[in-house]
Amino acid sequence: MEFGMILILFVASIPTILAEDISYGTIVVDGTTSIAQTDDNFVCATIDWWPHDKCDYKQCPWHYTSTITLDLSHPILTKAIQAFNRLRIRIGGSLQDQVLYNVGNLKSPCHPFRKMKHGLFGFSKGCLQMKRWDELNHFFNATSVMLTFGLNALYGRHKLKGSLWGGEWDSSNAEDFIKYSISKGYQIDSWEYGNELSGNGVGAHVHADRYGKDLIHLKKIIKELYKGSQFEPLLVAPGGFFNQQWFTKLLQVSGSNVLDAISHHIYNLGAGSDPKLVSKILDPNHLNKVANTFINLARTVQTHGPWSSAWVGESGGAYNSGGPHVSDTFVNSFWYLDQLGMASKYHTKVYCRQTLIGGNYGLLNATTYVPNPDYYSALLWHRLMGKTVLAVGSDASPFLRSYAHCSKGRIGVTLLVINLSDQTKIITDVQNGMNNNIKLATEQQNISRKSFSWCLKNTASGAEIKASSDKYSYREEYHLTPKNGYLQTRTMVLNGIPLELTSTGNIPRLDPIRVNVKSPISISPLSIAFIVFPNFVAPACR
Repeated sequence: MEFGMILILFVASIPTILAEDISYGTIVVDGTTSIAQTDDNFVCATIDWWPHDKCDYKQCPWHYTSTITLDLSHPILTKAIQAFNRLRIRIGGSLQDQVLYNVGNLKSPCHPFRKMKHGLFGFSKGCLQMKRWDELNHFFNATSVMLTFGLNALYGRHKLKGSLWGGEWDSSNAEDFIKYSISKGYQIDSWEYGNELSGNGVGAHVHADRYGKDLIHLKKIIKELYKGSQFEPLLVAPGGFFNQQWFTKLLQVSGSNVLDAISHHIYNLGAGSDPKLVSKILDPNHLNKVANTFINLARTVQTHGPWSSAWVGESGGAYNSGGPHVSDTFVNSFWYLDQLGMASKYHTKVYCRQTLIGGNYGLLNATTYVPNPDYYSALLWHRLMGKTVLAVGSDASPFLRSYAHCSKGRIGVTLLVINLSDQTKIITDVQNGMNNNIKLATEQQNISRKSFSWCLKNTASGAEIKASSDKYSYREEYHLTPKNGYLQTRTMVLNGIPLELTSTGNIPRLDPIRVNVKSPISISPLSIAFIVFPNFVAPACR
């Protein structure tokens, strides 16, 4: 009876097994030349200024996570940052241009942020006390943070009409603040000037010619104050949405060697209240749209400011604090990791995630500080993907996204693959482009099937990825899936093991599985994988 039941169940399952949708393809990685370079500390996260009573869509998801109120003594916060070994943090956000620094000859009263009906973004000016600045820097020093700090670019200005602000920037408060920081020995990697004041701005904007002259002035202040110092911080701006005409004018007016990094913001998923957020994240056509922004900014920098580099100074996917039950769940990692891959391919040096903690898009939960899924995505990228970017092409499903970098801190190549399909398992092999002379596209990841046919006929199995010893006869795989198959879970699963804090509150180990290097790669539907090839022959990685 028992055998009969088993037989019945097996026979019943045959149609499901036969109906499983599998797509086969090939990924070609060109290890001969680098198509772009990121910064060593490419992964970055922001700490914002929003108070606990900042609310969107009838909810207030910020709690006490602002620069002024964040609990710096929380053990999970410390461990989460330290796990990166060195994490870049940007302090900035919408209220940045209303922050007063309570130091020197401040000309205005210094009070905490409070709601104000006619204030910029509905809040009054706010105050950063030097005691709090001291606490922040002691914390950053203890956790080896690389700090980018956004300065107030509206101080001394006045509103003209609409959202346009004019008048001279009063640099005195910023200068006193920088002097104080130097006197205390605080290590600031970069000073950023202004937040979302470019183009038509968000809430406020400043003309590009005026902004460019301000940058010249600020650069002189930085050079003078840091004269004799072993390290001079970078100058970053404008921290706004890309407007080609405005950004071009800014570079032309400020001139050579003033602006070290030109930063822009991306929220390509739209409003956090959009009911179609998940479908946008899983739509390759929607994800591709933002490529034009990266391409056009890279061209603008190359043409008008080759001394500078491109940064994503802030990106949270969905604006207005992110999407509840989306931005803090597994499904968001499809957007986030694709953004890291795309941005790095188009010459982006730094990518700052909004936020480290706060809102719905924090890498850490705003109340418990427990890591959300994107935290582990960021950590794996930071540990595995080196700064040298390689060209990749694929004839696999259009739902497969693939990016390759030289491995970080070791020889070889690391491949990131993202399967956006909810039904199709993708099975692919990986070939080395240096052995078949295929010219891979650097602006679009596509290679014709004819090219791949030639590649497969002329490349012997294993010739492109050498397995010269037992040490390199395997590859390392990190497969990321949602717990219980639920895309909007807050628990990410690595190689079948849920990623949860240990009993002592430590960040869990992120261990790979080892697979024979000659076997095909299998990517399950709606999953992500980092694949490390320890002995991939790539001259660009030497």
